[in-house]
Amino acid sequence: MSLPLAVYVHWPYCAKVCPYCDFNVVRDRGRTDEQAALAAAIIDDLKGWRAATGPRRLTSIFLGGGTPSLMDPAAAARVIETAKSLWEAEPDLEISLEANPTDAEADRFEAFAQGGVTRLSLGVQALNDAALAFLGRNHDADTARRAARKAAATFPRLSMDMIYARPDQTPERWVEELKEALDFGPEHVSPYQLTIEAGTAFDRAVGRGRFTPPDENLAAALFETTQSVLEAAGFDAYEVSNHARGEAARSRHNLAYWRGYDYAGVGPGAHGRLTRNGGRLATAAERRIGDYIERVGREGTGFEPEPLTALEAAEERLLMGLRIDAGVSFEEVAPLGLTPDHTIIRDLTAEGLLVEDRARLRATRQGRLVLDSLTAALIV
Repeated sequence: MSLPLAVYVHWPYCAKVCPYCDFNVVRDRGRTDEQAALAAAIIDDLKGWRAATGPRRLTSIFLGGGTPSLMDPAAAARVIETAKSLWEAEPDLEISLEANPTDAEADRFEAFAQGGVTRLSLGVQALNDAALAFLGRNHDADTARRAARKAAATFPRLSMDMIYARPDQTPERWVEELKEALDFGPEHVSPYQLTIEAGTAFDRAVGRGRFTPPDENLAAALFETTQSVLEAAGFDAYEVSNHARGEAARSRHNLAYWRGYDYAGVGPGAHGRLTRNGGRLATAAERRIGDYIERVGREGTGFEPEPLTALEAAEERLLMGLRIDAGVSFEEVAPLGLTPDHTIIRDLTAEGLLVEDRARLRATRQGRLVLDSLTAALIV
């Protein structure tokens, strides 16, 4: 049986660039011709990936960005059909689309569903107008509610993104907001703690003293509140920032990353991973849209594979694997020299940050709260 493969498609256009975003995005300013050229380049890049991977089982397609719900639904359908024609699509192939809740985008939900999308990831982020204004979103809370209802009625699967640890947010108000989000019936919720990324507008605002993020204690309290509310509603915290109501509701595409599977990354700045001859290759497509289109036209692919050393591959496997409840096996990270009896493992287990498990490295709930420092301690 052929190996599994996930496909990530990066659509870099946004109606508005959010102040917390550090992704490879640009403003969508009537770039109709460029967008058509980009869609064609993505299709050609997929063909280049097929030559690199050989026959594979296609497990998921994820259209992310950016804002892929701004994409021409017909172009999205062509991308989806191309991927399905190049690789052997599994019968229950997961096809996800990220979307913002604006009315203009919600009006296109049915077209995306008809084009093959089976799972919508809706960027609600907040359900009160003051928070949405602070986050720089171009929708209000009522628009988000309308979009959530429409998405739930249109797609077989609905995931909702929410952002917490906003300035002046309290656990009590966060409980109310989360519970309202659950009333729309999502089977998957991705609550992300607001992170101030270097180089973003929020990074500059914090540097100027315009607002102060919650301190560690409040952030921890909001994290615990998130876990408690979602657990009580029947959601499993299968990853640090992802909760699903049962195994079937888990994001198959994201699990491909966290489990160390191969994935093709197409579109400007998209990353991919490929296993070949026992080694791990990393790919990164050209970031600038014009450069990406030009390279695909010239080379037939948008990327240049770079081999990872065994140590680099093991470090990456650890970083990704510790994010999920299943963790990562000691065998998969053998180049790091970690064993169940290693002093660091024993110490971190005694501190309650790792689960006592002689076969796998698994973070406890407390360990997930400090995952960055936990992984840093393990990469010695």
